[in-house]
Amino acid sequence: MVEFIDAHRGVHGVEPICEILPIAPSTYYEEKAREVDPTRLPARAQRDAALRGEIRRVWEENFEVYGVRKMWRQLKRETLDLGPVARCTVRRLMRQMGLQGAIRGRRFKTTPPDLSAARPPDLVKRNFTATRPNQLWVADLTYVATWVGFVYVALVVDVFSRRIVGWRASRSLRTDLALDALEQAIHDRPFGNADAPVHHSDRGSQYLSIRYTERLAEAGIEPSVGSVGDSYDNALAESIIGLFKTEVIGRRGPWQGVEGVEFATLEWVAWFNTKRLLEPIGNIPPAEFEVEYYRQQEAAQIEPAGVN
Repeated sequence: MVEFIDAHRGVHGVEPICEILPIAPSTYYEEKAREVDPTRLPARAQRDAALRGEIRRVWEENFEVYGVRKMWRQLKRETLDLGPVARCTVRRLMRQMGLQGAIRGRRFKTTPPDLSAARPPDLVKRNFTATRPNQLWVADLTYVATWVGFVYVALVVDVFSRRIVGWRASRSLRTDLALDALEQAIHDRPFGNADAPVHHSDRGSQYLSIRYTERLAEAGIEPSVGSVGDSYDNALAESIIGLFKTEVIGRRGPWQGVEGVEFATLEWVAWFNTKRLLEPIGNIPPAEFEVEYYRQQEAAQIEPAGVN
């Protein structure tokens, strides 16, 4: 009603309009005064205005993918002068602002199984748990439609922290794509022979190729391949792929070519590893989860030495 009065007050005047509309002139003038001086707003309205700014900032800093739950948890992690923020308040304000989180869509198969190739045993059996970094890696591929054809992206994920330890984008779905992602993971995550990881994948031909299996053996990594051949055999890797497709590919397209996909993947992986809150590891980022693990390991080694 205030906007209606603003639009017609020059012709009819404020009081005549208020005689027809269910609003008192004093109410209208108070609303206009609050627009000029926000300190006249009620305390709740002032806090809501400040929270909207924080919500907008967090939403934009996190690829515009956080919904109410992630937004609320991120605000709780930050030290705000506004004090504790209720989840229902975050929901109400995000709805008012028209903000919502990314919603996952359907995933399509990109690694058709090679039924003729020799297959390593399934060492995971759908139990995607690990007690330390570099204990279990999972790998998978996905595709991105661009103006010049498909671009394929390979990921290698450390199950312990969900950290993406290797990735590569390419116009080709040949073995080199998956192998380059594996090489990055090996370079980024040094390990000794005693604590080499198990590498788990689906039955895609890229992961069963001679070059790929030879590289695993050369690095001392034990291969594992799903035995049943459905999505549950590599569920954790497919879950991370689903986040990638939802949070980057689906929201930031259309894509012109491989360069754009590569740069966007680089940005997303860096954010995912260092900032994204993941519920399975306690709603903290993967890098923070690993730092806490190593801190606890160091504390456990120091404590017995001081007890005499």
